[in-house]
Amino acid sequence: MNQSTVRNFCIIAHIDHGKSTLADRLIELTGAMRKDELREQVLDSMDLERERGITIKAKAIRLDYKASDGITYRLNLIDTPGHVDFSYEVSRTLAACEGAVLVVDATQGIQAQTLANVYLAMEHNLEIIPVLNKIDLQGAEIERGLGEIESVLGYTPESVLMLSAKTGQGVPQLLEEIVRRVPHPKGNVDLPLRALIFDSHYDPYKGVIAYIRVIDGSLSAGSSLRLMGQGTEMEALEVGYFDPEPRPVKSLSAGDVGYIATGLKSVSKCRVGDTITYAANGAAEPLQGYRPAKPMVFAGVYPTEPDDYQELREAIEKLSLNDASFTYQPESSPLLGHGFRCGFLGLLHLDIVRERLEREFNLSLVITAPGVSYLVTKTNEQTLTVVNPTELPSHSETIKLEEPWVSIMVITPSKFIGPLMELIMGCGGVHKHTEYLGQSRTPGELGQRVQLQFEMPLRSMLTTFYDQLKSRSQGYASLDYEFIGYREAELVKLDVLVNNILVDAFSQIVPPDKAHDVGKAVVSRLKELIPRQLFQVPIQAAIGSKIVARADIPAKRKDVLAKCYGGDITRKRKLLEKQKEGKKKMKSIGKVEVPKEAFMSVMKLNW
Repeated sequence: MNQSTVRNFCIIAHIDHGKSTLADRLIELTGAMRKDELREQVLDSMDLERERGITIKAKAIRLDYKASDGITYRLNLIDTPGHVDFSYEVSRTLAACEGAVLVVDATQGIQAQTLANVYLAMEHNLEIIPVLNKIDLQGAEIERGLGEIESVLGYTPESVLMLSAKTGQGVPQLLEEIVRRVPHPKGNVDLPLRALIFDSHYDPYKGVIAYIRVIDGSLSAGSSLRLMGQGTEMEALEVGYFDPEPRPVKSLSAGDVGYIATGLKSVSKCRVGDTITYAANGAAEPLQGYRPAKPMVFAGVYPTEPDDYQELREAIEKLSLNDASFTYQPESSPLLGHGFRCGFLGLLHLDIVRERLEREFNLSLVITAPGVSYLVTKTNEQTLTVVNPTELPSHSETIKLEEPWVSIMVITPSKFIGPLMELIMGCGGVHKHTEYLGQSRTPGELGQRVQLQFEMPLRSMLTTFYDQLKSRSQGYASLDYEFIGYREAELVKLDVLVNNILVDAFSQIVPPDKAHDVGKAVVSRLKELIPRQLFQVPIQAAIGSKIVARADIPAKRKDVLAKCYGGDITRKRKLLEKQKEGKKKMKSIGKVEVPKEAFMSVMKLNW
């Protein structure tokens, strides 16, 4: 097909602003699927995506649309996730497009991820088509939405399309605007092949399936190919496009979005962002790729039953084949046995991986408290990256400890500025900027919306920070964050001992001034959750050899005197002494089982 009739575009928005629903309407109006095949969130193929109502993986589909000028255009649509944890999916998708449809919810206005995605699209020089969605709802504030889009993003109300993705109102006009405003690809079919990999997944029969955008040249099934970055050579077993199921074709040419079945057995050999060219007489210069996704949050994943370790290993290996941003390495714990230290993009990513492992592979798991990676400079000038708190060198061996910091953007009604400032400053945040959004107008009950910018340690955002943010703003605040680098910090390792045995899964790295409060919260919660034994069980929180908090689980009592109805007191004393000796022996050899609920509960503690 002629490149002049091809349009490559994606849909970007804040979470839950209607991207997937809009994609459904575009698919319906272009006739890509029959009416009886359509369902809600048709591009969200995972059960988890459909249940949670969120997009986790970017999806591509080819649409054929006959425009008002009588020409049939090929529209390559890529639907993207909206949650901040999956923003790396958005940045990769933008590199494969020339245009983006920016969806803004008429009931909520511009949110944090809206701005973040706009900035990403501008960095890629995409043509942006702003859209105000959900105008059919009773709570829609159209004038306010248009005002915010104009004052914050600079688009006049006349250039903003108003539609309802749910009812289809205004969607035909959007199709016409995509054809009119999104530029066509400008690749050269006569040049050697250059195709950008923007995503991939693993198929047990065809190997790695690479999602590609062909920039120059053309590609046919059976071609011998080479990855320019890694040097991996492979054969194109199959090439095709999505509608949304894979459809094999003879070839793909410059401007097309599709896939290649590579036959490779590992996603790591076909890295996202690499350039595909011919093995012989290929291109000289690779395309500009993008930084690989870097895990930000780390947690230990262990099987509840030690015998399930091999099943967990196989499950993690299979899951990592379809998720290049998920990392893992084996580790062991004296209490929990063998498991894995896994890296995630954020807490939602952790939750998604955990649920997939438990649901798809029928596993019962224990997840340790999440943490971040630290850079440690030792006294011998050696630099370490520490992701497991138990690996942190002692204070006497350490010259400098650095932790990751993030820049966060919060958009909230002005009524909640006070509680949110208090929350963020209490988490070590540094205020940078405050800006009022939208045109000046008579503030309503909640006040004008405000954009707050802070810098804070990523460590402080783990556990309940997001829940607190939503709670203190009555659900109105939205959050976006971006990693900005490592900064020196004064932190200590807090250990937890149960019955004088170190439980490394509860170890955390905390500021010295919060160590007592955190330790007290952990031991109090464990005292509630660990079952009583026949002997007293001490639970201690310690920094090195210094105990900062303690709680004791009292022993169960057995009435050994029940059979004594009288008689000499020495008989009773003899029984009590015998019980006392038994308890002492039991305490020295007894093993305290820490239930799975205790690990989950400590993860959710707020400090």
